[in-house]
Amino acid sequence: MVGKGKRRAPAGSQNGNIFAIDLSHESSNSPGVPSTIWGITMSVLSLCRLSTALVCLLSIVPSLASAEQATAAKAPYAQAGNTNKRGDACFSTVDTNAAVHLLSGFLEIWTPRTPFVDAGVEAPAKDNCPAVAKTDWDGIPSSKTDGHIVNQAVHDANIAYVVNATRARTVDQAVAAYLDDRRGKNASIVDGLGPLTDAWKAGSKQTTTITEVAADATTVKYDDKGNNRGAGSKPDTENKTDANLDMGLAIDFINAASGDGSTEPAKRYFKYGRPYRWSQDVSVVPTLEPAKSGKPVEDGGFPSGHTAEAWRDALAMAYLVPQRFQEMITRASELGEDRILAGMHSPLDVMGGRMLGTATVVYNLNKADNAALKSDAYAQVQAWLVAKSGVADAGALEVAAHAAPLAADRFADHGANRAYVLQRLSYGLPTIYATDQPARVPQGAEALLETRLPYLDGEQRRAVLKTTEIASGYPLLDDAEGYGRLNLFAAADGYGAFEQEVTVTMDAAKGGFNAIDTWRNDITGKGRLVKRGEGILGLSGANSYTGGTVLEEGALVALSPSAFGLGGLTVNGGSLVLATDRPLTVSGDYQQLANASTKPALGANGGGTLVVEGKAALAGDLDVTLVDGYAPTPGTKIEILKAGAVTGTFGKVTVSGHKASLSYGPTSVTLTIDG
Repeated sequence: MVGKGKRRAPAGSQNGNIFAIDLSHESSNSPGVPSTIWGITMSVLSLCRLSTALVCLLSIVPSLASAEQATAAKAPYAQAGNTNKRGDACFSTVDTNAAVHLLSGFLEIWTPRTPFVDAGVEAPAKDNCPAVAKTDWDGIPSSKTDGHIVNQAVHDANIAYVVNATRARTVDQAVAAYLDDRRGKNASIVDGLGPLTDAWKAGSKQTTTITEVAADATTVKYDDKGNNRGAGSKPDTENKTDANLDMGLAIDFINAASGDGSTEPAKRYFKYGRPYRWSQDVSVVPTLEPAKSGKPVEDGGFPSGHTAEAWRDALAMAYLVPQRFQEMITRASELGEDRILAGMHSPLDVMGGRMLGTATVVYNLNKADNAALKSDAYAQVQAWLVAKSGVADAGALEVAAHAAPLAADRFADHGANRAYVLQRLSYGLPTIYATDQPARVPQGAEALLETRLPYLDGEQRRAVLKTTEIASGYPLLDDAEGYGRLNLFAAADGYGAFEQEVTVTMDAAKGGFNAIDTWRNDITGKGRLVKRGEGILGLSGANSYTGGTVLEEGALVALSPSAFGLGGLTVNGGSLVLATDRPLTVSGDYQQLANASTKPALGANGGGTLVVEGKAALAGDLDVTLVDGYAPTPGTKIEILKAGAVTGTFGKVTVSGHKASLSYGPTSVTLTIDG
């Protein structure tokens, strides 16, 4: 055997209306944060409910098809996802096929031979839709039947990226690219679950036959004979598997999340060749030579099917296991990168796959038919993983999910993962549009964050998506809805800006992220943060929001010197926890009321102390701890608060493990270690 697949660590709405009856379904093209500190149409048939229902239905079907065809391009993908079909004359153009329309920014770079879903496929006339004949495109770049390049600079950069990546490819990268090509996509990305991977595999009953690179893989094509995702909740007579009572609902949910998700209609519309057909300088992994298709006309490169499936499954799994949300995003991004390293796809192919995969999951998460399934599957998975991990609850599962070091969990470095994903959202391709366009959030995309940020409502989750998007201007990514610019990794770290007052209510009794979470983004904006509920929220970014911060209940944890931005800080209730390695700066006034407490964790270099640029009005409790390794000797004086002016005093004062006293000056409060 040549290789075992040793992997590398990652490098540093508007509501539209669409009247549709889904008369046919195309199957999908797939088979069958490091731990948080301190331990989420009007149905047309409803018009036909009387005794004349059948007559009504028969009379409106043709007009339904026409209406669906006419509005697919205008409707949000969450409503129009079922138009992603091939072999259907009514869904064969950029204006009638939702997937093609979503990716229509590619037409600014490339014009296909014909403007139809027609590569290797035809569609008979249907209703008012004329027949679509097979294209004469032969699948070979620059042939007389090929399309033409619209933006040469972007196209050249797209192919050059593949040339450079494949020429610099390491042996380990070649093995990884092979495995991500030949193995079932879910069986590949499951390792994004890190310490929870084995428990997931046991519960899903997942199997794969591709575990290494065979010695003769350069001449023999190996296909995965495993079950890819695992066994569902019902017996499968074809694959001879019993009902999976452990995590069968999870597999049902992942399958449902891929509904109508095929990349084939878009591939057969855009008719854009694979990179190794564009340039002989692209080096395909030698063990993947047998996997090359001999039918170029049916083997377009844009968008990447492997990438789309990886994103569909990764997002579904991230929904079920939000404790590894960001790691699953990273793993999907990595599989896309492996398609480039394999020589099989280009950056634009991969970017398109990400967009379509994401839109597909949004479409399926918002289907009413899936509402009960997603809830039941989530509960089943969480219960299974909690039990198999030997922990008490979902909050403890978050800790267990990040307990392994980098040597055992190659996704353990949050910063490296963040940079890895960000670079591969655009691949650094040259911008071709204005870079300051307003952010857009696809209808229904907030559902992606339901389990990761469960304490936010739908509009708040939309605000998170909006304020964490990447900049505009990149090829393909400026679609009308905003799928191309979504940065779901960043969104899992909370708000990127407070554009208005943000009130967060965390019900700790609900457990998991409702009880404890950390926002890691650098938060900007003019808005104010108000924290309510008994849960614990940490802020660790280099924040610069100006509206101020108010703590009403629970705990608010400062994890950086600028955690609370550039405004004032009011502690009306609950506990303010100072867990900074340097003094926390409050740019405005500081006020603490009698029923609140401050809990500084004092350390070297002023860690846990407070610098108030305005006035400080004190009351309530002070509960001091010392961080591990910090051992001030008796007589040590620590200025725990400095302000422009100090009024009031703390009430009850405790210092863990020490006797201490406080002294108050006009602009400071000093703690003296007495013993």
